[in-house]
Amino acid sequence: MTGTLDKDRPAPAPAPASAEPLLVADEVVVEYPAKGWRKPPFRVLKGVSLTIGAGETLGLVGESGSGKTTLGRAILGLAPVTSGSVRYAGRVISGLGRRERRALSSEIQVVFQDPYTSLNPAMTVNDILSEPLTVAGTSRAEAERRVKDLLDQVRLPADAGQRLPREFSGGQRQRVAIARALSRDPRIVVCDEPVSALDLSTQARVLDLFVEIQERTGVAYLFITHDLSVVRHISHRVAVMYRGEIVESGDAAKVTATPEHPYTQRLLLAAPVPDPERQAQRRAERRRLAATGAATTTAPTASTATTTTATTAATAATTGDTE
Repeated sequence: MTGTLDKDRPAPAPAPASAEPLLVADEVVVEYPAKGWRKPPFRVLKGVSLTIGAGETLGLVGESGSGKTTLGRAILGLAPVTSGSVRYAGRVISGLGRRERRALSSEIQVVFQDPYTSLNPAMTVNDILSEPLTVAGTSRAEAERRVKDLLDQVRLPADAGQRLPREFSGGQRQRVAIARALSRDPRIVVCDEPVSALDLSTQARVLDLFVEIQERTGVAYLFITHDLSVVRHISHRVAVMYRGEIVESGDAAKVTATPEHPYTQRLLLAAPVPDPERQAQRRAERRRLAATGAATTTAPTASTATTTTATTAATAATTGDTE
């Protein structure tokens, strides 16, 4: 890495093959009550299915409002699963009670988008990292040893433990959040837009940290983001979500370089590049795709209708992006 996010960097090497997926979302539906008398509930997820293997990173990409964060929350038990199921290590975990969820927290963890709001501003980093350990019954001496090891893993100085979150930069605070997620050696971490609030050079360093930790510990990631260049940097496989449905999935290198679905193509072309000529070509291609979507007025099959709808919606979603 040279301090910037390399959009042409090859995807990570394939994850270790496993007989059974570590986590399976099977036709997951999430609905919320709608306001108004006798209005039908609002369906956020419309039968979403995906799998994540041990030691694998699945990038989940889509625009704001596509439902990707809701899926992450459903896996964490923070959003109600109306139908379908979420299975972890062969066990159905959707619908578990609070006590069972707390017991599962040592194996499934989360890194949120904004590290500052997820860290207690009144606690030192030592207290933030040691609290989940002592609550689980770890001795104070062992917790202190573990905190020192965690700070070393995320490349923070030893004296960082005595400081408060406000004394760190955004990238350093995200490293603290990553250390907290790793404190109890989870098998899978849900990463919800963990680098979107960081500048490009800091993004690159934090993403490299995620990759390094995975190579060393074998942890799996569900990496939620809106940026295809980010998922190419870190993911083994990619799933693209639009309006509560997976519209394309596959190998990260293929999906992020030569996507087949018009919506994914629009997302890829919306990402700016520093070369003016390449950017002009992307702009022309986006306009061509927009014109194609506008010209398609008939839908003889269900698949054609889905493609046309996604093309039109992607056009609207990316028209206002900065060129």
